Amino acid sequence: MVMSLDDTKRLAIASKLADMKEVQNLIIANEQKLLSACPDQEICDRFRDMLSDDQKNLGILDTVMVQYGVRSEPQETVKKMVEKIQHMMQGSELNLYEKVFQHELLKHQQVMTGLLIHKAAQVVGADIEAAITPLNTVNFENRAHQEQLKGILEVLGVRELTGQEPKQGIWARVQDAVAALSGVAGSAISRTDDEMNIQDVIRMDHNKVNMLFMQIESTDDPKKIQEYFGQMYKDLSVHAEAEEQVVYPTVRPFYGEHDTQELFDEQAQMKVILEQLKSMNPATSQFKSEIRRLKEMIMDHVRQEESTMFAAIRNNCSSEQQEQLATQFKTAKSQLQERMASAKK
Repeated sequence: MVMSLDDTKRLAIASKLADMKEVQNLIIANEQKLLSACPDQEICDRFRDMLSDDQKNLGILDTVMVQYGVRSEPQETVKKMVEKIQHMMQGSELNLYEKVFQHELLKHQQVMTGLLIHKAAQVVGADIEAAITPLNTVNFENRAHQEQLKGILEVLGVRELTGQEPKQGIWARVQDAVAALSGVAGSAISRTDDEMNIQDVIRMDHNKVNMLFMQIESTDDPKKIQEYFGQMYKDLSVHAEAEEQVVYPTVRPFYGEHDTQELFDEQAQMKVILEQLKSMNPATSQFKSEIRRLKEMIMDHVRQEESTMFAAIRNNCSSEQQEQLATQFKTAKSQLQERMASAKK
């Protein structure tokens, strides 16, 4: 039998991630409009900082979606909501206060969606928790933005209702709330997307597949084994192909023909075993035996990449080149994931 590679729970989380990206693009467009419409310099400065954060967070969301490895489209209800809010923000039917109010509601929605994904990941699998770790940055910054937007709404609302300035203390209170949120975030805030180099991104993939192996080894439930293997199959297939397209051709001149070819050959063997496993019954002892063989092969492959190949990259590529290689690798993975998802339709 050929094993199914899809799991409804993982597809549902992928849909929520797609919703988040759709709303994130709307948030960025809103902030650009609010910046041009705002007459107050201090409020403009706050919108400008939020816009910078949100543009960065769009990149982090892209990274999370690539690391998660399951593709989906935003829900139709979310697409319709985005169209409606775009129309409202462009028109003159809402004043500035009302537009900022709608924007704060969007931020609240984004916070709740991000937290829902985080909680669902805790239930579904440790590999998902590892993949979505950078989402912590987006979640905490959105909460901080909410506090700032509340302060902006107070200022705009008092002006609109009374024609006067609000009493002092609003911004100090907002800053205290933002500082408190930053304290809560602590070490949960991950590195930003533009700081990641190719070693960081490959290591994230390695950590995720190791967790999938552990999850398969820790259960005898055929449905859970099928779920974890389905994710592993997709992750390893895309990871290997992206490395062969982007990373190995780049490192070959300084890593050496022999060592680079060894990595190619190991991944070719891995692909053969993956296809064999895909056609096997996950309830059999033979399946678990082949999984152990695959794990040993991949862990040897990982040790080589994380020791000698990573050292060669550090010694021969600048920090900027390492970050550019990470971007190219993630782009290749994203394209391969989209192609894999389209092939099933």
